[in-house]
Amino acid sequence: MTARLAQRLRLIDQALERSLQPADGSPKPLDEAMRYCVLSSGKRFRPLLCLGGCEAAGGDPKQALAAACAIELIHTYSLVHDDLPAMDDADERRGRPSCHRKFGEALAILVGDALLTRAFELLSRNGTPNILSILRTVAQASGASGLIGGQVLDLGDKGQGTRDKVKILEETAKRKTGALITASVVAGGLAGQASAATLSRLRGFGQRLGLAFQLKDDLHDGDGVVRALGREAVDQRARHLIAAGERSLRPFGQRAWLLRELSTWLTAS
Repeated sequence: MTARLAQRLRLIDQALERSLQPADGSPKPLDEAMRYCVLSSGKRFRPLLCLGGCEAAGGDPKQALAAACAIELIHTYSLVHDDLPAMDDADERRGRPSCHRKFGEALAILVGDALLTRAFELLSRNGTPNILSILRTVAQASGASGLIGGQVLDLGDKGQGTRDKVKILEETAKRKTGALITASVVAGGLAGQASAATLSRLRGFGQRLGLAFQLKDDLHDGDGVVRALGREAVDQRARHLIAAGERSLRPFGQRAWLLRELSTWLTAS
């Protein structure tokens, strides 16, 4: 890890710590469980993308910290709910007991609700540039047409033929995984007061990286499109998407160093 990347991670972790200070009247078990879920050893991929989008647009990464933290809280809420017995029924998350295994199913549901609510509270009280556009971007990526809609598709029938399965799996990936990854980059660009042309490039980069991220995850688990198309075809598709995303960053020069580092990490993962 480079010194610059380590410094950005410290910025994010410090800001997350501040964002999870107990609120007035908040029950102690809820605060403890929220901190347990967020402050574990996550990669911080999405908040780093947010800071990277801000820097690529020429902004100070600190301008995007509120958006970066909000997105990480939303991502964590989705994992807490995804692990529940009604969904994936996962016993572990990041090498530790999942939230519902440690704190109980009822509290885990409320932890997810509280993290989602805290995310938008963070955005609403911060003086981030273009905050209304960021709120709209993040909300759309988190809602019925994004993350939640993707989760619903993931619960449904995947179709019979290979073509149908791949189409449904990719649409699920674009919503469940890709939408919030794309929103991370775009929200960062908005915080950095990016032009329309810059936002378009950042959005294209995020869309490619978001789908590649899910394809890499499928390769790791031997699941999803890997079952339909095979490892070699999926690996080639992921690499093609990452390379195309990196080409879209060329006009930003060194300002896009963080986005490139995250692309390199994904390629090697």
